[in-house]
Amino acid sequence: GGRVAAFARRHKGVLNVLLRQSPALLGRSLGALVADPACRAALDFDNKRAYFRARLRRLRGQAARRHHRHGGGGTLRLSVRRNQVFEDSFHQLRMRTAEELRGKLNIAFQGEEGIDAGGVTREWYSVLAREIFNANYALFVAAADGATFQPNPHSHYNPDHLAYFKFVGRIVGKAIADGQLLDAHFTLSFHKHLLGAPLTHHDMEAVDPDYYKSLAQLLAAPLEALGLEELAFSTETSVFGKVETVDLVPGGRHRAVTDENKHEYVTLLTKHRMQTAIQQQIDSFLEGFHELVPADLISIFNPQELELLISGLPDININDLQANTEYQHYKPSDPQIQWFWSVLRSFSQEEKALFLQFVTGSSKVPLEGFGMLQGMRGIQKFSIHKAYGGSKLLPASHTCFNQLDLPEYTGEEETREKLLLALREGAEGFGFG
Repeated sequence: GGRVAAFARRHKGVLNVLLRQSPALLGRSLGALVADPACRAALDFDNKRAYFRARLRRLRGQAARRHHRHGGGGTLRLSVRRNQVFEDSFHQLRMRTAEELRGKLNIAFQGEEGIDAGGVTREWYSVLAREIFNANYALFVAAADGATFQPNPHSHYNPDHLAYFKFVGRIVGKAIADGQLLDAHFTLSFHKHLLGAPLTHHDMEAVDPDYYKSLAQLLAAPLEALGLEELAFSTETSVFGKVETVDLVPGGRHRAVTDENKHEYVTLLTKHRMQTAIQQQIDSFLEGFHELVPADLISIFNPQELELLISGLPDININDLQANTEYQHYKPSDPQIQWFWSVLRSFSQEEKALFLQFVTGSSKVPLEGFGMLQGMRGIQKFSIHKAYGGSKLLPASHTCFNQLDLPEYTGEEETREKLLLALREGAEGFGFG
């Protein structure tokens, strides 16, 4: 397995060109590239997506044949009121089986007689993508980066919340299965939950940068110096105004945190904050999602690619980004900055999207252009800060502030190499705030 992965990494360029010409190879002789998680990193997003869509088409074909045998029409008809799209769709889809959901969608807006040749369905998806995040349903909350959403730990204010999460999972799964793009951007950590990928405390930065900072401090300095010798493996949560102590491990409140075990403590604390509190919501979403997109099939993507699968590859205008960039300890005329923009312009559409995710936390391009880029404090333009510590360092990012920390590299080639490495490494490239 290791030899194949090393071979795939070494010949990444050639393999991807080959697969673009003959996509069917992934289903046959080059199947190991998809089957082995270590090899998947060598596959470009567009090749993974082509394989994924071919597999889904096969599944849909099988479902249609089964449906046909049982006398079903294979069409999923919905009739919704324009001002109640979310509610009407929820109630009508609730009674449908997973098998029926794979049928071809036919949407009608009541009182508007239009034949659905695809336009009405697209409109239905775009209304739903907005409504999913409507604060009145209390299902999702915005993260600190201002652009992405994740499940609301207090969604139980909506008594039917878990049925709604299953519904939203079905909608996102159906959109992916039908190749419909949704303007729905979830946090990187939520994408990790959907893929069953492990979280790290770096994922906390996009959600709660102050909390992340205190965790980073905890790991960087001795507990004694921070005056935290009394810490135990427990945490406090507030439920309806009542404070409760929750053990992070059995009997955790009686187990002391030390400099030796504090990494374990931070991992458990992160998991509690970012997963345990929304586990039911995640499970319900996945229950609906997996009815349309099998878990083993979606797992070929990494968390960044999952956003591109849901929302599509963005059209990124580098001139607009450059015109709306601020600099700290660099000048626009510095060679490092010139190299940086030259490298960014040479990137493929996929690499540009990965870069946007790396620095802003999302592949979403602001409608009014990069002058209106949202951050933690409202509008926050992209900024490049000089990173001190030599050219061995990788670039780092702080998504709440749309900030890139760029070391002083010695040439354009080194800038390209280090930047691509940081984008591919993902979480490892995130600096401490």
